[in-house]
Amino acid sequence: MTTQKKTDDRVALLQGTLDLLILKTLVMGPCHGQGVARLIQRQSEEVLFVDHGSLYLALQRLEDRKWISAKWGVSENNRKARFYTLTTKGRAQLAEKTSEWERLARAIGLILNNKGPQNEGA
Repeated sequence: MTTQKKTDDRVALLQGTLDLLILKTLVMGPCHGQGVARLIQRQSEEVLFVDHGSLYLALQRLEDRKWISAKWGVSENNRKARFYTLTTKGRAQLAEKTSEWERLARAIGLILNNKGPQNEGA
């Protein structure tokens, strides 16, 4: 997964972030892989772009962990697709990982918003 400022200016996100975003996307209901990628891009106001290789590896990893389940269905354009659903175990992980991410984001924010050295001996 990458952040997207311009098409050619992409930066990798922290490991585990894609898993969290997939889980959050599936709270809204079952979705196929391409739909998950589009929702992440749309909800991030086109800042985040999920490449297909990363997406399908993450979906497989989440399915192996039993955080999501998958079954075959037909997409909106009449194509066979796997639809992913958040499991009870996945909901618990989403809550845990969201809390961890919020703590991390707050800590980074504290550092970035620090106006100068405040501790003695540093």
